[in-house]
Amino acid sequence: MSKYYKFYQRLNVRHLTLIVLIFSLFTCLSFPTKSSAHAYSASYTQITIDKQKTEMVFSFDTLSILELFPKIDKNKNFVLEKSEIKANEHQLEELITEGLTLDKDNKEQTPTVERMKIVKKENKEFLSTYIKFPNVTPGETIVFNDGFYFHDTGTNYVDLISASIYGETSEAVIQGKERTWTILVNEIQQEQGQDQTAQPNTSQEQPQTKAPVEKSSTSSWLSFLKLGALHILTGYDHLLFLLALLLRKQTFKQYTAIVTSFTIAHSITLSLAVLGLISLPSRFVEAVIAFSICYVALENIFRKQIKHRWSITFMFGLIHGLGFASILKEMAIPKSHLAVALINFNLGIEAVQIFIVLLLLPILLWIQKKKQYGKVVQIGSIIITLLGAFWLIERIFS
Repeated sequence: MSKYYKFYQRLNVRHLTLIVLIFSLFTCLSFPTKSSAHAYSASYTQITIDKQKTEMVFSFDTLSILELFPKIDKNKNFVLEKSEIKANEHQLEELITEGLTLDKDNKEQTPTVERMKIVKKENKEFLSTYIKFPNVTPGETIVFNDGFYFHDTGTNYVDLISASIYGETSEAVIQGKERTWTILVNEIQQEQGQDQTAQPNTSQEQPQTKAPVEKSSTSSWLSFLKLGALHILTGYDHLLFLLALLLRKQTFKQYTAIVTSFTIAHSITLSLAVLGLISLPSRFVEAVIAFSICYVALENIFRKQIKHRWSITFMFGLIHGLGFASILKEMAIPKSHLAVALINFNLGIEAVQIFIVLLLLPILLWIQKKKQYGKVVQIGSIIITLLGAFWLIERIFS
């Protein structure tokens, strides 16, 4: 009987090690690279409506362009080049104008593409398309719809909208199945839909000159909350850093200090970066994030005792916060609207982070009771180090 029990114990440990290896390999294969479909696709839409014009600037990340229109990449280098844009200008115009629609009083408006150009946002390339539509006047309802990746369940596409409508600014986040943004342009402008993020404006003027005012919906906070959650879920480097921090055996007090210091640190720099009070080159930020993964994983391998990990976590957390801020910085959110967006975005990050910690800790505490837990830590940390080193080299030399 004891022989069977010992065999079962050995088998159990092997199963645990196998689970860690499978999870690590699956994670590795799931990480996006330049040559494969990326899991996080983003666009930025700027809409301007006034008496003279109705304009839209739609900036789409070039990796998404290459995924949706693979024939454009003639030399198969996974880079959208100016010559390829020029040679396929008509097809690109069709791709953009078919994916986006702007309706006025239930009538689809005819877009006119003026120009296209490559722009850089936070060290990533985007194709910006400048589009004109017929004028919109107060009393009319406009509906913006983004249909890109609507039927692709494997891509977490998000469109970040910044609008200026008769001088009043608002923001919206389009993601998931919520792809429509509806606005009634009037003396009192009302916003309709499920995922708008416009903020109310209480300024009052004479009826003849009063600018449209958007009324925030009851679920306006939810858009940035979901955006923050999605941002960390697709931020594989942040998740791997968190796993490396928790992998080594520590006391519950130490775990709490680590999670708290990371939360405080990245919240500080996230806020400062979005407010424009601090800025570092994105290449440097991304490289240091990769280095932080390697450093913590190597600590797991070579350090006999782990003490005061909260301090190094706080230092690296400051850099991770700058990484979190990148997507919000490009929206150019007005300061009057920034507090609500920032708080809800950060809450979304924290909610996912706490969920992951609560999910991992019971499993790790259970594995820590096994005799071969040390080997599991060694193998897991080696894999994490290799992934971090790969990202570090890629981000330094790409």
